[in-house]
Amino acid sequence: MSARGLFVTGTDTGVGKTRVAVALIHALRAQGLNVAAMKPVAAGCAPGALNEDVSALLQAANVAAELRDVNPYSFEPAIAPHIAAELAGVTIDLDVIAAAYGRLAAAADVVVVEGAGGWRVPLNASEDMATLAQKLGLAAVLVVGLRLGCVNHAVLSAASIVSAGVPWTGWIANRIKPAMPYEAQNVAALQARLPGPFLGVQPFLTVPTADQGVPQWLTPPTISILE
Repeated sequence: MSARGLFVTGTDTGVGKTRVAVALIHALRAQGLNVAAMKPVAAGCAPGALNEDVSALLQAANVAAELRDVNPYSFEPAIAPHIAAELAGVTIDLDVIAAAYGRLAAAADVVVVEGAGGWRVPLNASEDMATLAQKLGLAAVLVVGLRLGCVNHAVLSAASIVSAGVPWTGWIANRIKPAMPYEAQNVAALQARLPGPFLGVQPFLTVPTADQGVPQWLTPPTISILE
């Protein structure tokens, strides 16, 4: 696997992983890098339609790739991946995902991989997103959705990432609501408890971000993480 890469994970589902992944892709492209995107497992798409997260990643990336490599596993029900796979009579195979990643890596300088759900979401009977990040050998970026309970979820997720021996790149706070009571205090609590670096606070957004350009909220360490 020749390319360097990032594994974008989150404290839960619906915390903004796709928007952060798209932002990182644009930031890396601004460095003159060829960036491929990957969503190994996606759940929740209309029959015959492309998953919205996969579509946003494809629009953001500047490396052309086959859909089977960008998104090896796609399921219609918007439910946990291992349950969706079971209902479809499919077993999610990490070797299949690793092979697809290898093809993307061969064509890119960097591959940004977005997980599904949170850090320990099951993929099959014995493996989960943490196992996948380990197998691909990628550094983790943790997206923390700013809402009640986020400090607990973030601290537990970060501890699990570190204990798994996965390299830690940093974390991003994402405003998933227009306003959160005591937001500044919660971000301060996160900064005091999470490993650095703190890469920024993504503002609340109500529109797709595939063409947002280089995000201004990312701190300099994010732009240079792969140098």
